[in-house]
Amino acid sequence: MHVLDVVEIVGALTVLVAFAAAQAGRLRQRTVTYQLLNLIGSGVLATIAMVQSSWGFLLLEGSWAVISLLGLINLVRPVRQDAT
Repeated sequence: MHVLDVVEIVGALTVLVAFAAAQAGRLRQRTVTYQLLNLIGSGVLATIAMVQSSWGFLLLEGSWAVISLLGLINLVRPVRQDAT
């Protein structure tokens, strides 16, 4: 097993742990922890897919990473109150 294989497995496990924890009711999806686990795992997998020219996998994991990043931004960004 090569180092890249280990990194790929860790990335996949990161996403799977977040998903399994959410399905088991141990982690809510609208939390920084959930979004961060998904972002890290999918980011690692998207990077590997790009290096290996695996375009379908890059589309899947790249989209997953972008969606997780947007979710994370929405969670940490202060809510703006309009003065009307």
